[in-house]
Amino acid sequence: MKARISLEYFVLDVFSDKSYKGNPLAVVFTNGNLELNEYQNISKEFGYSETSFVYYSLENKALDVRSFTPTGVEVDGAGHNLLGAVCAALIKGVNIFEEQDEANRFVMMKDTPISLQATFDKVNQTAVAQMQQKSAIVLQTIPSERIAKALGLTIDDLKIDNLVPTVIQTEIAHTMVPIKNPRLLNSCMPDNKQLIEISKQYQFEGFYCFTFPGQDQDHFVESRFFNPLIGINEDAATGTAAGPLVGFLANNNYIQLNKQYKILQGVKLNQPSLIETMVRDSDILVGGSSILTMRGEIYL
Repeated sequence: MKARISLEYFVLDVFSDKSYKGNPLAVVFTNGNLELNEYQNISKEFGYSETSFVYYSLENKALDVRSFTPTGVEVDGAGHNLLGAVCAALIKGVNIFEEQDEANRFVMMKDTPISLQATFDKVNQTAVAQMQQKSAIVLQTIPSERIAKALGLTIDDLKIDNLVPTVIQTEIAHTMVPIKNPRLLNSCMPDNKQLIEISKQYQFEGFYCFTFPGQDQDHFVESRFFNPLIGINEDAATGTAAGPLVGFLANNNYIQLNKQYKILQGVKLNQPSLIETMVRDSDILVGGSSILTMRGEIYL
């Protein structure tokens, strides 16, 4: 009988410094690329919104990351899937930046270099990473009545000043959906079939619903994310949507350049996550903490 291959895995809670909060991510350490069905089977087995697979590439002199959803879709964007993968490698002790210049640190995501900075706190066993996303591009607006109906809300519920649902892209195109207040945000009842129809018609992925909670909060924005198109009913923290959101808000003069703003996500799921963001002249920073929660072996 052929011996089974074992791979080490970590489970981290991303965008959190506390276990069982934030957005859980499985990170599987490999010795190179796996077969497509192996990526898909493992991701389905874990069942998290995404599972990342990593190895240190001698050819690229960088950490190589691939991420899949439970439905087998490979993810392009640099969100919690990439941030958690980098943090897992640092916690494991992989010197992912050893062969890189300090001013030009990066990891590879589907053959694309993603610039970032990361540190590891050995005392608290937490890692912090900041990823660079491209500047936000406004693609198109979407009729409020379509999205309101799909979310179980009214058109009036989607009004914040002059903001309207708008497709924004940094790495991945998502729709930014303004919601009048936190009560309405947390009362959304998404109709996945309708959301998928809208996503396909307007050619984007997820819906990043957001509101402003008030001045006495540690965070500037509270949000929820729905992406049934790729099998994510709701996500606890979404870096690929946080970047487009702050870019959208900066374009509409709600936030300042070169100033940090925090986004709270995952409250409805009882997985509160804090995403740290900053819009700069030529890019957007998205980052936060990750903490190791579980580790073990998976067998092929």
